Amino acid sequence: MAEPSPSTSKEAVPISAELYPSEDDLPYEEEILRNPFNLMLWWRYLVARADAPFDKRRVIYERALKALPGSYKLWQAYLRERLDRVRSFPISHDLYGHLNNTFERALITMHKMPRIWIMYLTSLTEQRLITRARRTFDRALCALPVTQHDRIWSPYLTLVSLPGVPVETSLRVYRRYLLFDPSHIEDFIDFLLRSQLWQEASERLASVLNDDSFHSIKGKNRHQLWLELCDLLTRHATEVSGLKVDAIIRGGIRKYTDEIGRLWTSLADYYVRRGLYEKARDVFEEGLASVVTVRDFSVIFDSYAQFEQSALAAKIETTENGSDGSDGDEGGDNNGIDKLSKKFLEDFWLNDYDDADLRLARLESLFDRRPELLNSVLLRQNPHNVEQWHRRVKLFEGNPTKQILTFTEAVRTVDPMKAVGKPHTLWVSFARLYENHNDLVNARVIFDKAVQVNYKTVDNLASVWCEWAEMELRHKNFQAALELMRRSTAEPSVEVKRRVAADGNEPAQMRLHKSLRLWSFYVDLEESLGTLESTRTVYERILDLRIATPQIILNYAFLLEEHKYFEDAFKVYERGVKIFKYPHVKDIWVTYLSKFVKRYGKTKLERARELFEHAIEKAPAQDVKPLYLQYAKLEEDYGLAKRAMKVYDQAVKAVSDGEKLSMYEIYIARAAEIFGIPKTREIYEQAIESGLPDNAVKTMCMKYAELERNLGEIDRARAVFVFASQFADPRSDSDFWKKWNDFEVQHGNEDTFREMLRVKRSVLASFSQTHLILPEYLMQKDQKLNLEEAVDTLKRAGVPEDEMASLERQLAPSSANLSAKDGSRMMNFISAGVESQPNNEKVNANNEDIELPEESDSDDEKIEIAQKDVPATIFGELAHKVTVDQKEVAGSEESGVNAPLGALERIKRQRRQ
Repeated sequence: MAEPSPSTSKEAVPISAELYPSEDDLPYEEEILRNPFNLMLWWRYLVARADAPFDKRRVIYERALKALPGSYKLWQAYLRERLDRVRSFPISHDLYGHLNNTFERALITMHKMPRIWIMYLTSLTEQRLITRARRTFDRALCALPVTQHDRIWSPYLTLVSLPGVPVETSLRVYRRYLLFDPSHIEDFIDFLLRSQLWQEASERLASVLNDDSFHSIKGKNRHQLWLELCDLLTRHATEVSGLKVDAIIRGGIRKYTDEIGRLWTSLADYYVRRGLYEKARDVFEEGLASVVTVRDFSVIFDSYAQFEQSALAAKIETTENGSDGSDGDEGGDNNGIDKLSKKFLEDFWLNDYDDADLRLARLESLFDRRPELLNSVLLRQNPHNVEQWHRRVKLFEGNPTKQILTFTEAVRTVDPMKAVGKPHTLWVSFARLYENHNDLVNARVIFDKAVQVNYKTVDNLASVWCEWAEMELRHKNFQAALELMRRSTAEPSVEVKRRVAADGNEPAQMRLHKSLRLWSFYVDLEESLGTLESTRTVYERILDLRIATPQIILNYAFLLEEHKYFEDAFKVYERGVKIFKYPHVKDIWVTYLSKFVKRYGKTKLERARELFEHAIEKAPAQDVKPLYLQYAKLEEDYGLAKRAMKVYDQAVKAVSDGEKLSMYEIYIARAAEIFGIPKTREIYEQAIESGLPDNAVKTMCMKYAELERNLGEIDRARAVFVFASQFADPRSDSDFWKKWNDFEVQHGNEDTFREMLRVKRSVLASFSQTHLILPEYLMQKDQKLNLEEAVDTLKRAGVPEDEMASLERQLAPSSANLSAKDGSRMMNFISAGVESQPNNEKVNANNEDIELPEESDSDDEKIEIAQKDVPATIFGELAHKVTVDQKEVAGSEESGVNAPLGALERIKRQRRQ
């Protein structure tokens, strides 16, 4: 069936033969003839002819839709094919008209189908048929239920937002849309802003802000909306009316404290755009006087400065342009009025047309006031900031009137209990300002008011009194200064104390009489200006108040000594050592003892000894050394040498461990000087056995050995070296072994040198067994294997016991060496000879320093060395263990077991011990 032609011609149009059914279409046509109302038959027919030309498929669609006009599937497929058909043609082609007619025919039965409407409306929007599309949108909204209107409104708003659509049409559409969905008012506001409808945009935005239940679909908070409204009102001040812009922006200033600077600038900008320049200046000044942050201040000040610069530049430009044509306006209609106004306002300076100088002065004044305005901002942040008040006073340097006003405001504003800094410095600087201008009367008035202020600390009040007294001293009013100190240090009466206790708030003035700073200044004044008796009275008062320091004690004693009151000075020292304890009393004791010894010498030796004994008794170990040295010096100079040695002997036992070595050195030096060098042997042995650290013992032994070498006691020196070797690791302490080597080269022989090498190997093995430095220890530490686990591992690996025994000798400490080491430490210096080793023990020689002949290492060589038994009580439990081991060895020998024990058995036996 052919589509009727849209032309006005009534002549029949011939149908092309290609549109008629072909032989391939006969099966489908026969089925359709039998059942023309079956949708599936028509759909199979269309699918089978999917490759046919569009005109033939159009005929099939038209026939099917005539039989089934209510089929949504057929209409949608037909309309889509027609849409695809016309996409390649311009919108002015006739096919678009046929397409629109087809949509209209479809909507007769498909008017409840939103997809059909959307396809039609989208096509009309693309064809830019604005009026027809708008009317079609209205028909769709009327035809479809309300629940589906949201699908129509989206393309409808897209249509009215196109360029060329009348603004009034768009406004009406948006207003209708807001009736359907008021939550999209932000889209409407954006449209109004794009359309430059500032009045309605501001009203809508204000209504949104007044609605407490409003929720932004774009995620904007009320703060952002408020800022948008402020920007809108200020940028378009002349286009917007009916809104109280000043009240709106000031409300935002009170509510949104983080944008105060921007809002003040916006309000001033609003008045600038309205042409109210003086009002704008008032707003800028008000903003600068109210902000509390430097950031807001910078924003307002920069805008204010830019405004003044723009006004000055505009005035200069206007003056230059109007100078040439100023006479050309005289013939105007208002010529008479202008002449009359000039006549009356001729001498009035505000009527001066050329006010560029005034505007320039305003700009300069603004920049000059910037430091003052910025300081005001900081003081508004914290009015109790003392440092900012001082900076404010410096800003007015050269203007005493403003400085006085600033100080007056500062002392009235700053609360001493909340002050940041030292509030008393404001009063002092205030009084010094008057003093610098030679107005002592007012300076005294300021100080008098300052001492009545209730400061947070007593030290602040004491500083004010001291500054007042120093001012009097600078002007030679010495008696006035002393009188001030007497007033300040006077103790409050009982009545005053009772009244203050009743109030419950004790001011600083009640504790002022115990201020050490005040008393120190007072006593200095008395020493300089007063008499000895008045000065002693002040010192005694300080001691009675129990506020004295060690320095005050020393100063008091020095004062008495200067005036030859030595016994009184010593009494002061006595009071000082009773009041204070260590470490504060240390200087008092040292000074007291030195002064006493210097004064009396040997005349009061017993009293001096008692003082020293008392001082030493109370002194801790770290502070007792100088006292012992003074004590020993006293005995050397005025007493007995024997008592001096006794003092030194007590000193080396009483001082701390860190000072014992230096104290022993002093002891030895003094003993050698007084009693001779042989006397020092006892001190050396005492030092070595006193429990000094190993390093100190080694140092003392080396000095002892040097002493014996100088005395010719070579064997004793060698014995000292042998004893000290146990504290010297050959790998790290090469200096000791070098000295011993040089000693043997100079004084020894082949046997003694071999013995030194043996001792060195023994010490090296001993230090190796500690596993503190060797890489093997680090490896064992990482593997976390103990000795028994290592032996068991080797045994499981099939290592013979002989090799295990050699490994044990490398890893486990030798009991013989340990016992020899401990015995040598216990026995001290028993023998200066050479200690031999058991005959059955082979020594692996280390070729160090001197190569010995091979025959000297013969195992048959036997050396007999005299030995001395050591009492068993010295060894304690060690002797008991040795006895038990000997019994076990004897038992094994009696049983006929002469073979040496294996490494594993010896290790287990040692662990059991």
